Amino acid sequence: MRRKMPLKWIVLAVVVALAAAGLWRVLAARQAQQAAAQSPAIVQPAVELAQTDVVRAEVRELQRGLPISGTLKAVNFALVKARIAGELRGLTVREGDTVQAGQVVARVDATEGRARLKQAQEQADAARAQIDIAQRQWSNNKALVDQGFISRSAVDTSLNNLAAARSTHKAALAAVDVARQGVDDAVLRAPITGVVAQRLAQPGERVGVDTRVLEIVDLGRLELEATLSGADSLEVRVGQQATLQVEGSARPIAARVARINPSAQAGSRSVLAYLALGDTGGLRQGLFAQGALTTGSASSLAVPLAAVRTDKPAPYVQLVEGGKVLHQAVTPGVRGEAGKETWVAVSGLPPGAVVVRGHVGPLREGTVVKFTGAPPLQPSPKGGGSKAPSP
Repeated sequence: MRRKMPLKWIVLAVVVALAAAGLWRVLAARQAQQAAAQSPAIVQPAVELAQTDVVRAEVRELQRGLPISGTLKAVNFALVKARIAGELRGLTVREGDTVQAGQVVARVDATEGRARLKQAQEQADAARAQIDIAQRQWSNNKALVDQGFISRSAVDTSLNNLAAARSTHKAALAAVDVARQGVDDAVLRAPITGVVAQRLAQPGERVGVDTRVLEIVDLGRLELEATLSGADSLEVRVGQQATLQVEGSARPIAARVARINPSAQAGSRSVLAYLALGDTGGLRQGLFAQGALTTGSASSLAVPLAAVRTDKPAPYVQLVEGGKVLHQAVTPGVRGEAGKETWVAVSGLPPGAVVVRGHVGPLREGTVVKFTGAPPLQPSPKGGGSKAPSP
């Protein structure tokens, strides 16, 4: 029969095992400390920023405004239409030609109209002859009734015939005027001074009444037809100023609100506003333009719009404080432009805070910052003008 191990030996074995495990842990910790002491310390690298990578938050005068866009249109334009039917002749002007008000630009064949005029004139002459006949008859009957040869009713009849002949002659003269007007309408004249924008018919083509022949525009006065939402239109007033950028043109164009449509368009509920351009040199009808309409101004602490980051649940800016990066939550407000850069009013920042510009990109909070030179962080003059749309 197998003998059992005494209890004291079991307890002794357990104590030895625990002591060996503790000794192993102490030795492992000591070796780790020695390895850490021998390895070089890991130092977080500093981010180098140039003088142009930061900007101070400062108070600026921001011009509140609305983004606008639309097509340039001539204030004065006219369509030359045929007023009688016939063959189109004498049309020599083309797109781009300058015409003067009253200048003959085309003719419509008036052979038929001249024939009607001749016919009406002949009928008027015949009516005039009937007046002479009725006049002599009435004169004769009046003399006879005085002598008692005819009755009074015969004189009255001759008088009525004379009145009818005179009325017939007047109607014939009116027909002559209508026929003459038809002949005059065969000549098409430019109603305004301007430039031919479209030639909608060709010589030799048979045109009907109201057929479009030419479109003439006056480029001396251009305006922008801008479509505004119903809510935005409530802030727009006649006389407000705007700055426009026309496609293909590098220079900004000043404009002014000249008219506002009193009615909203059905369906879209949008409102049309018309802005008169101050300088129209070299511009053409139909060009697209966009810009900002100034509706007011506000003085507020602002930073460049690109410096406000939105890759977190709340907008924030990256500050430099004590040589390290700090993320500071902000609340954006109205926007405005200073030079070629858009600024935005913010709350939650102390004036003069050093803000990292947007082109630097995201930096981890706590990152060490080192400048390549002393950054020129002097606040720019207060009230650096701005014009831009509000969010």
